[in-house]
Amino acid sequence: MRYFQSVLICALLFAGAASGQPAGTFRHAHEVGFGNLSSLDPISTGRVLQITEKIMNRLVRPGLDGKPQPDLATGWEVSQDATQWTFRLRDGVRFHDGSDFDANDVVYSIERILDPEMDSPVRSVINMVKKVEALDPLTVRFTLKHGFADLPLQLMEARLRMIPDGSGDTIGRSGIGTGPFKVDKFDADGISILSANEDYWEGPPKLARIEVIGIPDGQARLTAFLAGQLDMERGINPSLRRVLQNSDRYNVQDIPTGNWIGMVFRTDVPPYDDVRVRKAIRLAVDREDLLKLVLGGGGIVSCDTPVGPNDQYYADFDCPQDIEQARALLAEAGYPDGLEIEVYISTLEPTWPSMAVALQEQLAPAGIRVKIIKAATDGYWSQIWMQKDAVGTRWGERPAAQALNEIFRSTAKWNESYFNDPTFDAMLDIASQELDFDKRRALYIGAQKYLFDHSGTLIPYHITQLVGLSTRVQDLDAVKNDAVRWHLVSVTE
Repeated sequence: MRYFQSVLICALLFAGAASGQPAGTFRHAHEVGFGNLSSLDPISTGRVLQITEKIMNRLVRPGLDGKPQPDLATGWEVSQDATQWTFRLRDGVRFHDGSDFDANDVVYSIERILDPEMDSPVRSVINMVKKVEALDPLTVRFTLKHGFADLPLQLMEARLRMIPDGSGDTIGRSGIGTGPFKVDKFDADGISILSANEDYWEGPPKLARIEVIGIPDGQARLTAFLAGQLDMERGINPSLRRVLQNSDRYNVQDIPTGNWIGMVFRTDVPPYDDVRVRKAIRLAVDREDLLKLVLGGGGIVSCDTPVGPNDQYYADFDCPQDIEQARALLAEAGYPDGLEIEVYISTLEPTWPSMAVALQEQLAPAGIRVKIIKAATDGYWSQIWMQKDAVGTRWGERPAAQALNEIFRSTAKWNESYFNDPTFDAMLDIASQELDFDKRRALYIGAQKYLFDHSGTLIPYHITQLVGLSTRVQDLDAVKNDAVRWHLVSVTE
């Protein structure tokens, strides 16, 4: 076994954690997008990420540069053929209920995700794992179905949190984890209350309390932030930048991300089951203009790849608007006079309405008439997304292999466009098993270009996220890449 990556760290590396007693309350919102399906189970469809990110840890987390960094693991080794990965675990970590964290908890957490009966969307993230076993209380071995060179990248997934052995039936309400905060009250529709875990392995948090408030409507969340009722709001419209910067009540962060907002069309129903129609839609879009109209230019144009521009496997190519070719493709598909489509959006995501109107105008010259249907925010993700034929969608940044597999593999639970293409699946399999980096990169780039020609998802740009913070907040940096160290965040009263 050769040494691939081993980063031994201890809590002292994160010096700067609070001395003295935790104090103050930090308040932010979540959108209640899953309604009554909301849960503290990190792998459930309705998990509330704004809570689970603060109460649970992963084996591996992103560093400030987005690269894998130890979390509950202290380091890892990989076999020459990349089929066996061995992770060493951090000693002395305890769950909120006082029980010790060890290898059995890791085995349970991973096997639960892999269990087909759980039907978790996270399964596609680690579907290359054949077996996970405890070698001793602080060592875990992953045996893979085939060589896979990027396992630590996959384990950074925000839902791959470690929970106590055997806690699956209760974790959705208890939220017991090893994180810097523990759950005092969970109320998805109201105010969930988290309190400091003073025994946290990186040191006690500076904050005494976090309130996570359920606010479904995007405009209502912004209003609450501007009224001083929230300490942070992400995804603020760029038109408000000057207002925030000219006030002594707010700070603004520009965060280049791999996050994206777009429209998805189900490839299993007409007219989107015809690849020519799907290609016509994307050719009719002026992405540069759309970015300016919707986000004031705050992003980077994408040619329908879910892979972020800073990812090592990102495919950088041009996709200019071509109305003439779009009309020709529609005619070939049997729509010489164009066609009418319905697109469902809501104010759950504040930019969907403006994006839909802009697309309505851009697609019209190609003969594509867009009817916009506004859906309720409550239950959008359970009743509209993946249910209607064409809907607004959005995704957070993910490593390339994860994004391509989770969003487009034919068997993935969250394959929102119902994209079923054996050629594409095979491209992913070949890329993931290629151990030479340059060859692997070329294969992933080829897979992204294939999506531009065949997929049912319009990804016009990746977002430079505008994050608003109250000036009372200190040390909340690196919102990108899920790299916030929540135990270091503080507020002034």
